[in-house]
Amino acid sequence: MSIALVFPGQGSQSVGMGRSLHEAYPESRAVFDEVDEALGEKLSTLIFEGPEDRLTLTENAQPALMAVSLAAMRALESEGFAIDKAAYVAGHSLGEYSALAAVGAFSVADAAKLLRLRGRAMQAAVPAGEGAMAAILGLDAEAVAALCERAAEGDVCEPANDNGGGQIVVSGSAAAVARAVALAPSAGAKRAIPLPVSAPFHCSLMQPAAERMAEALAAATIAAPRVPVVSNVAAAPTRDPNEIRERLVRQVTGQVRWRECVEWLANAGVERLVEVGSGKVLSGLARRIDKRLDAVAIGTADAVREFAKG
Repeated sequence: MSIALVFPGQGSQSVGMGRSLHEAYPESRAVFDEVDEALGEKLSTLIFEGPEDRLTLTENAQPALMAVSLAAMRALESEGFAIDKAAYVAGHSLGEYSALAAVGAFSVADAAKLLRLRGRAMQAAVPAGEGAMAAILGLDAEAVAALCERAAEGDVCEPANDNGGGQIVVSGSAAAVARAVALAPSAGAKRAIPLPVSAPFHCSLMQPAAERMAEALAAATIAAPRVPVVSNVAAAPTRDPNEIRERLVRQVTGQVRWRECVEWLANAGVERLVEVGSGKVLSGLARRIDKRLDAVAIGTADAVREFAKG
């Protein structure tokens, strides 16, 4: 069976995630230790004990989710699963960094440092209260793009995440996103839900963060990944370090084309998605995007052992 490994993004974090991996696998403990050392603080204590409001901060959630994903990956490897058994890897937003670290393009330490910087840069790009995001349910990508155009009125309102299953997130100026929410029912949407986020991610307002990440990624060491990485902004695979660098910069302001990424994987012959890390968001979306796909989530020691049994 052809499989792809997928790595979750922000919103999948929860206090206590990864604790069973830390307790059961020395290889997983080593990942948490490496992240703590790279950041110069005990992020692992925040991951395991909270408080939740601090873990949810973008600058903490991003490296924390990567740490748990890589801890799960190392546990899988210790049970005999070689990364080369995957045909492709992909990750949702920050999860793309987790995917790249899993296949050797980044070291764990470098991924942690880049995600800490990315989280801070994205948070700082727009003053608090000036940006917003909302989930639009029940419209296709073309209809949401048209809705954003109507709602913008000279402000920024753009599709940010096409998550599949009829869920597309829009991002931009607070006033424009509020107009999109108000207009959504008349456009045929089932629901429009403002999201409790701290900044308008994945839209053109993130340009200052993209510039900071361009500098950081230019100085970062990126090796050719052992497995092709299907990137968010292209919905297509690459193993070229320069292309990876360029796509990660574009990702800050660009749309997360998750539905298209999963469709690409299914059309490339992938039969099973294995979500590696905290939560079950991506595995839950898989069959809603393409009914041919089987999916499983692996974020605990028990799930690793179960998967290893075959």
